Amino acid sequence: MVMSLLNLIRKHTESLYDGRCIITEFDSQEGLINNTVATVVAEDIPCRVSYKSIPHSEQTATATAVTQSIKLFLSPDITVKAGSQIIVTQNGVTTAYKASGEPAVYVSHQEVELVLKERWA
Repeated sequence: MVMSLLNLIRKHTESLYDGRCIITEFDSQEGLINNTVATVVAEDIPCRVSYKSIPHSEQTATATAVTQSIKLFLSPDITVKAGSQIIVTQNGVTTAYKASGEPAVYVSHQEVELVLKERWA
């Protein structure tokens, strides 16, 4: 009974995913000049991006940095390492992010804090 309820919750949560993502990891490899190789570890993964707050700007000496608090929701079956690059297409818009830390994994989903690649206003 409990497992069927958890499956129902997970199915409902995943029905809200309206985006797709590609997850790329960067691994070091001997013999290369820069020692890192990009490897796509998962693609066409259903997901949803959520913005926790309204975008705000931070003034620096040379420009205004645009920052946001962004969270990715996806299946708990997918492994996402800290530092992975995640490219999300949602509502017809494709954006590149970086996983800022380890994901919070729950029975029905996982949440990954994302960092938007730097943009300037």
